[in-house]
Parts: sequence; C-alpha cells; structure tokens
Amino acid sequence: MEIKIDRDDLYRAISRVQSIIEKRSNMPILSMILLSTDDSHINISATDLEISFQERLSADVTNPGSITISGRKLFEILKESKRSEIHIKEKENNWVFISDEDARFNLACLPADEYPVFMEPEGVLTVGIEGDILREMINKTIYSVTLEEAGFKLSGVFTEKVAQEGKTLLRMVSTDGHRLSMIDKEIKDVEQLKMNGGVMIPKKGILELSKLASEEGPIQLGFKQNNCVIRKENILIVIRLLESKFPDYNAVIPQKSKHFVKIDRVSLLDGMKKMVILSNESYRGVKITLENDNLELVSINPDLGDAQENLVVEYNKERLEVGFNARYFIDVLQAMDSDTVELGLIDNSSPCLIKGENDEGFLGLVMPMRL
Repeated sequence: MEIKIDRDDLYRAISRVQSIIEKRSNMPILSMILLSTDDSHINISATDLEISFQERLSADVTNPGSITISGRKLFEILKESKRSEIHIKEKENNWVFISDEDARFNLACLPADEYPVFMEPEGVLTVGIEGDILREMINKTIYSVTLEEAGFKLSGVFTEKVAQEGKTLLRMVSTDGHRLSMIDKEIKDVEQLKMNGGVMIPKKGILELSKLASEEGPIQLGFKQNNCVIRKENILIVIRLLESKFPDYNAVIPQKSKHFVKIDRVSLLDGMKKMVILSNESYRGVKITLENDNLELVSINPDLGDAQENLVVEYNKERLEVGFNARYFIDVLQAMDSDTVELGLIDNSSPCLIKGENDEGFLGLVMPMRL
C-alpha cells in the first residue's frame, strides 16, 4: 500500500481515536489503527472491541492495500509535522515508511489481516439530533455515572423514550446510588428509535459521542440489537451496549417536595466549594440548615477544623437540618446553566431535588447522608 494524504485531515482523524485505542492491552493489535484504501479514499479504523470507529478520507492512492500503524506513534508524528502532506508506504516484513519530506520514519507494524473485522450493523434506523442538544444531555448526566468497578450495572447512561403530555421525549438518566441526574428533550422523530425498554450506553462510549457532538452539525443516532450506531458525515462509530438492567430510578424520585428554596446558583456553588476545603475520605459531608430566610452551610472535620457560611434565601417554615455530600452538589451545580436554582426538600432522610428555569427538562437529585 502507498498513499499521499493531507496532514491536517489525517491528524484530525487520528486525534479522534486516541481515547479509543488501547494503551495497555494484552492484545497489541488493539493499540494499532488500520488504514485500508478504497478507490481514491482511505478508511481509518480503530477499536477496543467495545467501541469501533471508522472514518473515510480522500487520499492520493498509488498502490491499494491495508496496513496497521501504532495509533499513538502516528499521532505523535503528525503532531510534530509542519508539512501539508504525508507520504505512507508499506514495506516488506510488516514495516511501514512515513515521511513529510523533512523527516522520515520506519515503523514496525502488525499484519493487517490480524486486525478485528469492522462489522457495520445493517438496516439501522437513525434519527438526526443536533450536536448541542446531545452534548447538553450528556454533560448533565455523565457526572453521576459510577466510577466504581463494582458498580458495572450503573457504569453507563440509561437512555429511553418517554411519553409526556402527548409527546415522545428522549431521556437520559445516570446514577451511582448516591445521586441521580435526568434530562428529557423533545427530538423530532425520536419515536422511531428502536430501544425497547431503554438501553445502557457505556461511559467510554458516551464520552466518544459527546466529543463528536461538540463539533458543529447534527448527528445520526440509532440502535439495533446490542449496538448503538452513530453517524456524522464520513464518520461511523458503533458502540456495544451494556447488557445490565438499570434500576427503577422513578422509585427514588419524590413525587412531591415539602420545602422549596430558591437560591443563586453561583453563590451556593461557591459556598459548597469552601466546605470541600476541609473534606477528606472520612469527612465529606456538609450540613444544610434552613431557618428564618437563611441557609447555613457547615462542614466539620475533627482532624482539621470546621467551616461555616450563611446565604440569604426566602424561607419562613420550620427549622430543617439535613446532611449531604458537598462534592455531589458541586457536580450538579457546575453542570447547570440557570442563574437561580430551586432546591426541593422533604425532611432529613429524603433526597434533595435540584431544578433550574434555564435547565429545561433537567432534574438533579442528591441523597442525604448522616453526619
């Protein structure tokens, strides 16, 4: 195989797959990318067996064929190159020559026929979603996905269709058992998506989807069997869905709150950040006390000391004390856009609901903790 290709186009494509290719795998082939020619184009493929990526680029093809190249090393070569064109040529015994006229590299590679076969699911019905809407939905749910390996069941974003007031909405929900985030958006033709009972998109896959959504333009999204299929212009991504069952999240969302408090989002966020200064593995809590138009934040760490701050709110009901993990409040408040947020509380053993006028369709929930 021998090609000449625009450096910027190739660099953008190879940059996209850096988070997909395996850096430390017991299968060395997964750290490689596959370059295969097709008429006057080249297909760039990368996979970790859970996420498969393919992008088609224009190229000057001298000799057709397929080769594998270390994804990381090719990225570093392109990053340092200042030339506009890259020359790639296959040599004997699994070696590849790369040049930009200034520098020349000879890299060892692996046989192309050892690379996992990319299978695109057939007959997938997709729906167009604007990138900024999809990115907002992901940004407002990704922080609640569990980080713990033991929580494999929750290590993704649950996506489903819900009917409300005669409309079909696309919903994303995530939880780690201590907090929950949920967002609904009205998407044209979303009822056509085949996702019976909802699907679980793994965290790594949802991050790839978010990166693609950050680029301008709509994204085609579809589901078939255990795959999520994403298309955008000349890019195709196939994500294997998690087969675990998502818990009944509606059971933990209170149908009605007893106390409502409106507060400036940035003021509450700054207050929580101050409370976290004294936190550690053993003491992460902040006590919220509501009384006489005042919201008091108190953080006590016996090893370090204590912190306290008062914020002005409208509240004239009975005194209420409840403990929360301050870090969870910071995560949800940072993801929101509203200037003013509304806290919905019941008692010291019930979760706090967080909403905002400019965060349409969004609901944040934080479970209480004993202090």
